[in-house]
Amino acid sequence: MKFCSECAHPVALAIPEGDNRPRYVCSQCEAIHYQNPKLVIGSIPIWEQDGELKVLLCRRAIEPRYGYWTLPAGFMENAETTAEAAVRETEEEAGAHIEIGNLFTLLNVAHVHQVHLFYLARLVDLQFAPGSESLEVALFAERDIPWDELAFPTIRKTLELFFADRVKMREGGSYGFHSHDIVRPMRTESVPG
Repeated sequence: MKFCSECAHPVALAIPEGDNRPRYVCSQCEAIHYQNPKLVIGSIPIWEQDGELKVLLCRRAIEPRYGYWTLPAGFMENAETTAEAAVRETEEEAGAHIEIGNLFTLLNVAHVHQVHLFYLARLVDLQFAPGSESLEVALFAERDIPWDELAFPTIRKTLELFFADRVKMREGGSYGFHSHDIVRPMRTESVPG
C-alpha cells in the first residue's frame, strides 16, 4: 500500500498507539489501514451413482496455476455467508448447482495471507459447464484424479482428507471436520506437457 484510500496522501508503516503490529498509517488524516487475511471459500461437489462416487473439478483458466485442476473456490465477497460463497463460486466456476453440506476443511495458508474453507456438497444434477475462470469441468473418481496436476496444496489436502473419511464411512464412521496449516509455499512451474 502506498497511498491512503481516505485522502490519497502517502502512507507509512508505523505501530499505532495501543497496537502491537506495524500498520499502514496516513500522516495526513491519521487513518489506520488494517490488512487482514482473505477468505477463499469452495466446495467439494460430489455425485454418487450406482455406488460410485465422483468429485467435480475445474481446470483453471486464470493465473495463478493456469491449466491446473482445482475444486471450485474463490474469494468470499462482502455481505455473504461462507456457505453462500461456496454455492456462488461453484455456480460461477463450474456452472453446477449444489446442495451445500457441512464445513469440511479449514486450512490456514499464512504465507499468502489466506484461510481456505471447503464445504461438502452434493451435485443436484449433472448440468455443469466451465465458467469464465475454468477451461473445463469434469467428474473424477478417486483413482482418476490428476493428483500431479492439482493447483494448490489446499486442494490436495482437502481431497486426501475427503477420500480418507470416505473409507471411514464404509466402516460406519462419518465425514469429520479438519483444520490444518499449509506451511510450504506454492509451486510456480508451468503445466506439464
